[in-house]
Amino acid sequence: MTYKELSEQIFRKKSYLCVGLDTDPHKLPSHLLNEKDPVFAFNRAIIDATADLAVAYKPNIAFYEAQGPRGWESLQRTLEYIPADCFTIADAKRGDIGNTSSLYARTFFDPEAAGLNFDSVTVAPYMGNDSVTPFLAYEGKWVILLALTSNSGSADFQRQPVGEQELFEIVIQTAQTWAGPDRLMFVVGATQADELSRIRELAPDNFLLVPGVGAQGGSLAEVSRRGLTTAGGLLVNASRSILYASSGTDFAEQARAEAQLLQKEMAQYLSE
Repeated sequence: MTYKELSEQIFRKKSYLCVGLDTDPHKLPSHLLNEKDPVFAFNRAIIDATADLAVAYKPNIAFYEAQGPRGWESLQRTLEYIPADCFTIADAKRGDIGNTSSLYARTFFDPEAAGLNFDSVTVAPYMGNDSVTPFLAYEGKWVILLALTSNSGSADFQRQPVGEQELFEIVIQTAQTWAGPDRLMFVVGATQADELSRIRELAPDNFLLVPGVGAQGGSLAEVSRRGLTTAGGLLVNASRSILYASSGTDFAEQARAEAQLLQKEMAQYLSE
């Protein structure tokens, strides 16, 4: 999906909602446990309930890898089921160099390798340029680089001063020499909303993937006020608040209700 296509979807759906598919087999509604593939059955119902409200889906790869081959199959089936008008994110947070990085890129971008064909993958920048460029070798694919995350430990390194800047600022500036805003996004936690104005100065045109709204307590209003651009410029992720809105047979209906609340609020901010 191109920058222009992603922007168009945001304004067509009046939404910049990304649904995180952090699907935990231990939290599935009991009536799904007799399904041949309970995780996929759950994901399929969530996607059916939210596809007109969301512009992106973000499977957290750890939830699938932890199940071994069965989880990988669930991931493949889920990715194939996501509608073509939705941006797909492999939330894998890979970060290595050389052949290893190239193989990670092949895993998520080459369907003839591992059977996956995501639009994008999250990447950790700690090892620098040669840990990121193998992902950019795939034409039309996106790198979503960790910049300033929501966890308390982000202060250990990301907020460390380097001269007159903090390390996350150098990451954002340096990464933009590797790719333009049509291939590069940044992860910025919703609980870091106070820094979004500064991040927008550093990366005025890049999309930002913003987790932490919903169960983690980030403010959609503040994120939107500081982060929206004329192209949209935001993908705001919600996972647990949507996925686990109900543990009963009405889980999909309740997931849709939660997604609708976010979409309605997003539509208001887009109109402003």
